[in-house]
Amino acid sequence: MHLLLKQVHIIDPASEFNGQQKDILLKDGKIASIGTKISAPGAEVVEEAGLHVSPGWVDIGLQIADPGLEHREDMDTALAAAARGGYTAIAPFPNTEPVIHTKAALNYWNNRSRGQLVDVLPIGAMTLDCKGKDITEMIDMHRAGAIAFSDGEHSTQNNGMMMRALQYVKAFGGTIINRPFDHSISGGGHLHEGLISTQMGIMGISHLAEELMVMRDINLAAYTDSKLHIHGVSTAASVDLVRQAKADGLEVSCSVPALNLVFEDKVLAGFDALYKVLPPLRERSDREALLAGLIDGTIDMVISNHVPLEEERKKLEFAYADFGAIGLESTYALINTHLSLSSEQIVDLMAIGPRKVFALEAVTIAENSSAELSLFIPGTEWTFELSKLASKSRNTPLSGKPLKGKVFGVINNSKSHFFKDQ
Repeated sequence: MHLLLKQVHIIDPASEFNGQQKDILLKDGKIASIGTKISAPGAEVVEEAGLHVSPGWVDIGLQIADPGLEHREDMDTALAAAARGGYTAIAPFPNTEPVIHTKAALNYWNNRSRGQLVDVLPIGAMTLDCKGKDITEMIDMHRAGAIAFSDGEHSTQNNGMMMRALQYVKAFGGTIINRPFDHSISGGGHLHEGLISTQMGIMGISHLAEELMVMRDINLAAYTDSKLHIHGVSTAASVDLVRQAKADGLEVSCSVPALNLVFEDKVLAGFDALYKVLPPLRERSDREALLAGLIDGTIDMVISNHVPLEEERKKLEFAYADFGAIGLESTYALINTHLSLSSEQIVDLMAIGPRKVFALEAVTIAENSSAELSLFIPGTEWTFELSKLASKSRNTPLSGKPLKGKVFGVINNSKSHFFKDQ
């Protein structure tokens, strides 16, 4: 790889060049030089008006469906979709068939993704088959490269199991991820419990289904003095609970899905199952609390919440449709379009925050550093088209929607790819 990025806006709080417009010369997978009017005979020149560059973005807690459910998404399409979304690394949940609950299963991901444009950072299962009954050999998976442990889409319902998992990972400084969703409270609901669910005549999901589990998990993290990441908060009270936990000095972090930052439950009034996701889209007061949590640092990262599903799982009566939407290829543009966030704030939520929470190797834009970069143009307006998706699945409510902010390309592992057709 021999690339010259011309006059790019550098967005990296850790870089001495943050906020400056510079040329960046890349050679053999590293940043060889940063300056003005760099001359590099033989280098591929990349020059585009308004082009920004930042440390590579990381997505935590998505579904890739490989192995076992490759008709929804396989490793190749997941990595291609991640690249088109500007990500240089993804950390998938272990809910595959078979489940990623052993060192051998985890090595399947490692071998499939080694040296690719997008890195895979495995999340190992917390319990065998993600059933919440028998704890896994997390130390073995940690040594094989697992960055955290979770039962993913299967929220941990058993209090004792959650406590023991937190105790287990404390021995090696690991992190437990849990999606806060109490099945005994949710009662088989299909959307946020409120005025809209009542008008639709559809059973709703109470905010308590999330908040009681957030409270439980924070208390268990305090008791065990261990690391907890709460995946996908969606209510105002959840944000308050995490804010207080951080003020108390607990090692608690959380994420929020992009769709929950932009949309409210009223978009479901037309029974559009493409908006049927978990956590459910909530009311305006909840969305405003999520935005406040982004600004004050309570929420550590924005996630795609990418859940690929075949068409047959969504083209059903609303009550029978599955939860989930794809999001890898739209997260940046969605929040850039609809939220009043600067590029530096977005980079903090998509690149810096995930690395801090999961103790990943820091990436910075400096000479002699490894080149792991996301390139994007904040001002470009475009339309989200299903025909241009890299993902196998099409379960998204964004088809035909105008967006602002275009991913231009990614650079990682001595590879690069640019998306001029998006």
